Amino acid sequence: MPLEIKVPTVGESINEVTIARWNKKTGDYVEMDELLCELESDKATFELNAEKAGVLTTKANEGDTIKIGDIICSIDTDAAKPEGHAKSQKPEANAQPPIAKSQEPIANNEQPIANKPFPSPAAAKILAEKNVDVKDIKGSGKDGRITKSDAINAELKTTRNENKSRNEHSEKMTSLRKTVSKRLVAVKNETAMLTTFNEVDMKPIMDLRNQFKVQFKETHGVNLGFMSFFTKAVTVALKQFPSVNAYINGEEIIFHDFCDISIAVSAPKGLVVPVIRNAESLTLAEIEKEVITLATKARENKLSLEEMTGGTFTITNGGVFGSMMSTPIINAPQSAILGMHNIIERPVVRDGQIVARPMMYLALSYDHRIIDGRESVGFLVKVKQCLENPTMLLTEGNDPSKMLLGI
Repeated sequence: MPLEIKVPTVGESINEVTIARWNKKTGDYVEMDELLCELESDKATFELNAEKAGVLTTKANEGDTIKIGDIICSIDTDAAKPEGHAKSQKPEANAQPPIAKSQEPIANNEQPIANKPFPSPAAAKILAEKNVDVKDIKGSGKDGRITKSDAINAELKTTRNENKSRNEHSEKMTSLRKTVSKRLVAVKNETAMLTTFNEVDMKPIMDLRNQFKVQFKETHGVNLGFMSFFTKAVTVALKQFPSVNAYINGEEIIFHDFCDISIAVSAPKGLVVPVIRNAESLTLAEIEKEVITLATKARENKLSLEEMTGGTFTITNGGVFGSMMSTPIINAPQSAILGMHNIIERPVVRDGQIVARPMMYLALSYDHRIIDGRESVGFLVKVKQCLENPTMLLTEGNDPSKMLLGI
């Protein structure tokens, strides 16, 4: 009796999934626990494995949307396991490839048929190699014969036409892309979103990285990247400006005494935002390790729902794609998002002198309903101060000179 495989429950509030890809097809023999297909919800991608061994029969196609609990396929567990797959037939050793019509030898007494293009042997060879139909060519030779030059001109024309392709194709939006689209539009319509900008001199951090990168890698097994500095600077600023770490729930404002930082990551099926929990209590090395773990899972579509929910503030880095300036959209229900950008050497004034420094623009988009201009600007200034004075990250944002002097 066939074993019916149903779509499992994959998380709260998820009522349906889309079949992203079948790894097996009807008639295939599958082993127990072998991957059958990938299912995609509006939040993540999941794998469906065979519960038992047998011959598979699919009940839905790739791209179909099916409800939780519906039958997606069945497995005939009584079917015998095949000894092997049929081997593809190989051509006989002495077999000769078929000759294209345009390459067939022409008898000396054969005459052109009326209204039929007649290529010369050299022209026929060129046309056959480029898959050009002789019917599309008007010969310039005697009795309409297609000459070598006719064939060359036809080849060039075909190449030009191929380079001017105007093809179109359509693809069904994935559940993830549809959800992202709805959320982005909702944020624009339901929040009073503004963006404030600043710039940061990255030289102190770059100097610090160059000084300790080898020792850091040997000690912790990971590279010392920019994301750990930015994450730590954000947690310091969030403690000083708690409304930036809050969100609106009905007629209430929910504040947090912890910093769960969402990191925007570009995945094969779209943008995802896994969360670094309690980032305020992590070291730079612990943050780097967490970023690597989450980014790897995102690229492999292995992030769980828990790893992508519950963030209190988001950081997005458009600089990795070359972005110089942007206004990132808030990741609802959060109230603010920090946009990083590319680092470019620009002339700046230091101690009355014009010098070249590696500069980065920062952008903070925020919900003006609960975050005032003073708080948004102050938050971004604090982030800037921490990044331009990295030792502040080790003193929880306090000026180390004041701590040294006890003031």
